[in-house]
Amino acid sequence: MQAKEEQEVPVGAVIIREGRILGEGHNRTVREGDPTMHAEIVAIRQAALSVGDWRLLGSTLYVTLEPCAMCAGAIVLARIPRVVFAAHDPKAGMAGSLDNLLNDQRLNHRCEVESGLLALKSSELIRDFFRERR
Repeated sequence: MQAKEEQEVPVGAVIIREGRILGEGHNRTVREGDPTMHAEIVAIRQAALSVGDWRLLGSTLYVTLEPCAMCAGAIVLARIPRVVFAAHDPKAGMAGSLDNLLNDQRLNHRCEVESGLLALKSSELIRDFFRERR
């Protein structure tokens, strides 16, 4: 039996401020061999470079899947004020599913969080991806 080639989980992210794309990314953990290369992290790094500042004030992050703990932490540290995600992630989501790091009152920054935008389409895409891998 031949092993299937490992593919990236189909997650994408974009950061926008005043109608301008500051950064965008998709999962690159497999390609880069780096567990930190989630779509949100790639987009945050690109956005910070494009504006020349680690603070991404006034921006909105759109992402197809609820951020995990690592990504939620980076979002808070980058001071992104608004996060919109499509599908909830019951196994790793930290924007309401397992916990809500983006709105933790103990932290010095919190995010406005919206979910459900294109949730069905995003959920189907991710579910199909994992179904094909089995």
